[in-house]
Amino acid sequence: MNAFNDLTIYSGISAVVLIRYLIFAGIAWLLAYVLFRRKWFHRKIVQKLPSSKDVRREMWHSLRTVFLFSAVGLVTIWAARRGWTQMYFDIDAFPRWWFAVSIILTIFLHDTWFYWTHRLMHHRRLFRIFHRTHHLSTNPTPWAAFAFSPWEAIIQAAIFPLAVFLMPIHPIAFGLFLMWQMLFNVIGHTGYEYNSSRLMRSPLRYLINTPTNHAMHHESMRGNFGLYFNFWDRLMRTNHDDYEARFTEVTTRPRPGHDH
Repeated sequence: MNAFNDLTIYSGISAVVLIRYLIFAGIAWLLAYVLFRRKWFHRKIVQKLPSSKDVRREMWHSLRTVFLFSAVGLVTIWAARRGWTQMYFDIDAFPRWWFAVSIILTIFLHDTWFYWTHRLMHHRRLFRIFHRTHHLSTNPTPWAAFAFSPWEAIIQAAIFPLAVFLMPIHPIAFGLFLMWQMLFNVIGHTGYEYNSSRLMRSPLRYLINTPTNHAMHHESMRGNFGLYFNFWDRLMRTNHDDYEARFTEVTTRPRPGHDH
């Protein structure tokens, strides 16, 4: 690829990522903080609204992350087109069932990558450089989903080349994974708990992560390092001791007008 083609591809990637982020985070913000704020506020994990200054900061850092993610995406495409990765472009090159399996495996790979890099970034010698920016949001909103420092953004985006180097995956399957990770990340930072209170009384509590889990991480800046799933935190004993109690408290609050 020449410089002009690189710039064209980078611009296209940036536009897609930015528009997708604005749609996902924008809809979440509109629903949770504008249209249904009063109706849903009993499910607001931290029972106060963030300041407008905090929201603007989250949006600015997220905008920078979009362009850094796009740069890593360009490098990944550049490597794939040279045959340095396992990305395949003929959808019939692998069985159709592998298309779905590759998405699932990438989700589990990303969850593992996120847990261990996230935990490492909390080391006292690394936290200020990599992770402090994200933790300026102690009461996160959907706009905090991509509110990273430049160094953390690169660490987070490293899942792109890592996945395509480790396993065969079609670009469409990879695109669906990217949509999933953005959607889950935005929902996890809304500051609202959408899961049923029954979750903690079912075996799914060992698997599914929740916005409450991540909101507690933002509050205390320790423990609860997982992303999509909760099994790494449970296996490594890094869940907050009162996580399940906090989840139950949030999900059993009375709705407005239903105090009795």
